[in-house]
Amino acid sequence: MSQRVIKTLAFNTKRSVKKAARINKNSKGWSIDSDGKNYTWTNKMERVEIIRRGVPYDSIEVISKRLNRPVKSLLSIVGLPQTTYNKKKSEHSLLDSRDSELIVLMTELIDYGLEVFNHEEEKFQRWLKKSNISLGGNSPESLLDTTTGIDEVKFCLNRIEFGNYA
Repeated sequence: MSQRVIKTLAFNTKRSVKKAARINKNSKGWSIDSDGKNYTWTNKMERVEIIRRGVPYDSIEVISKRLNRPVKSLLSIVGLPQTTYNKKKSEHSLLDSRDSELIVLMTELIDYGLEVFNHEEEKFQRWLKKSNISLGGNSPESLLDTTTGIDEVKFCLNRIEFGNYA
């Protein structure tokens, strides 16, 4: 009777983090097509540059369509009055850095959420609306008004993706 020797490698944190980063981001990066322009980033430094320059007010409409929510509900998340939005959009103005960051992070969150839910938009959108125990009983979409809330929703999606619900 022969014995099989199984070789095990020690856990390599650096390799694991790199692998997770490849899984969590598609190879093309992220992009927002808004106001006839394409805003694309593949790493955090490119993201910072886009945020600093600002994204168009029109991108709010793009995100509202992707979330299947009315523009008015997204305006309340961003904290913009409808009249300001209408005026700035018609002037083809750019959002300030805080609002641009929310839009950019929401874009990444939507892409990641769709990936976790196997690109089943209806399931992902239902999940966004349901209260979630791991989010303190809040619905994921209720946390989209802050960068910390968006991070928590991403962490929750990560736990779903890897089967760690605790």
